[in-house]
Amino acid sequence: MVNEQTRRSTRRAVREDRNPGRTIITGGAAGLGAAIADAVASAGGIPIVFDLAESADHESHAVDVSATRELEAVVTEVAALHGGLDSVVTAAGIDRCGPLDAVAPSEWERVIAVNLLGTAATVRAALPHLMESRGRVVTVTSTLALRGAADATAYCASKFGVLGFTRALAAETAGRVGVSALIPGGMRTGFFDDRAEQYRPGPDADLNDPADVADAVVFALTRPVGFEVRELLVCPAGETSWP
Repeated sequence: MVNEQTRRSTRRAVREDRNPGRTIITGGAAGLGAAIADAVASAGGIPIVFDLAESADHESHAVDVSATRELEAVVTEVAALHGGLDSVVTAAGIDRCGPLDAVAPSEWERVIAVNLLGTAATVRAALPHLMESRGRVVTVTSTLALRGAADATAYCASKFGVLGFTRALAAETAGRVGVSALIPGGMRTGFFDDRAEQYRPGPDADLNDPADVADAVVFALTRPVGFEVRELLVCPAGETSWP
């Protein structure tokens, strides 16, 4: 009969031996996505970057995640190339700040297309392969998936949608695929660079290092089968958009 000490030792071994494996990372050429790609590689996984820009350090595929049918085709091609998939992280994301009636409709809708529809399409195409490998999904939402903010209707709508999508997916695939939502606060990335000054963090803003946030993603990806981290809220100590 297996005693409790043996069971604990077995659980530790499974936890230590697991790595992220073959991991698609959307938006993986810069910012948080690039930090996640580096962290996946450091953990022994194979980062596969989907981005409009090319990754200098990892396997890279030029993909516009808002072109969902083309995106799904590339996911299928990559899965065939690698003999399957183990993980997906949907880090691609954009924003267009401003009052609802001041943001061009095409720009407002592109935020939804990239952040929400691109997330769903990536996961949908990868799902058969993740089912086979008992793999994992980490979606990237935001603290603005938990509360609304003025001049951020497109971003909030998309991230509220990603969080709802993730919770529903977790219920739908429970016991077959691990599903986690990362809920990050502000980070020191280029995400704010193309914003008007009024929408940028100030010089003394409390922001996280994306490498530290990426470590949280790898933690979720490397849990043993049957151990679920459903949501990870990671933010600076002085985060203003949470709680």
